[in-house]
Amino acid sequence: TDGVEIRVDLGVIAGRTFVNNASFGAYAAIVQSPAYRDDKARTTLDMLPDLLTRHQGPRLEVQVDDRRIAGPQAVLVSNNPYGSSDLAGLSRRARLDTGVLGVLAVTVDSAADAADLVRGSRTRALWRTACAEVVVDADAPFLPVGVDGEALSLPTPVRCTTRPGALRVRVPRNRPGVHRERPEMDWGRLRTLA
Repeated sequence: TDGVEIRVDLGVIAGRTFVNNASFGAYAAIVQSPAYRDDKARTTLDMLPDLLTRHQGPRLEVQVDDRRIAGPQAVLVSNNPYGSSDLAGLSRRARLDTGVLGVLAVTVDSAADAADLVRGSRTRALWRTACAEVVVDADAPFLPVGVDGEALSLPTPVRCTTRPGALRVRVPRNRPGVHRERPEMDWGRLRTLA
């Protein structure tokens, strides 16, 4: 009864709507495996070494505005950028109404890159940006993609865009993460009371 309406963005991947994110590369390939549903940890540990050393899976290329990233092992496109307070940048999104996609690309070329990534330190292995459109291409006609956790195979190149304010949502007025504004001081009333 004390709700407010807000408008939030939606992501679009190859004409399909997504709410949270779309993943390409290592994670997307892992979730495609039939064994993943039965034993996520074992499947990830079995497949990850070949994916990170590029012995398995398609070679990716990411185009954001006039910047091209060649060869990342993993790419995450999110509906609005994730925060940067943890290793994968998947902590939280402060807002879902900024009208941009978040892009996170991981390229591990050496043991030092992997160590920096695990330690969470600033590393050249992790590239972040925000944009209205990103295109992910590969050296294969179809690309495994995880869209909001669903395993898909999409024809390349895969175009991701945003639909700002596309979804109307009713949320509680007093909800976690929303700071209450103090009422403006009524100096005239204060003088009368004094």
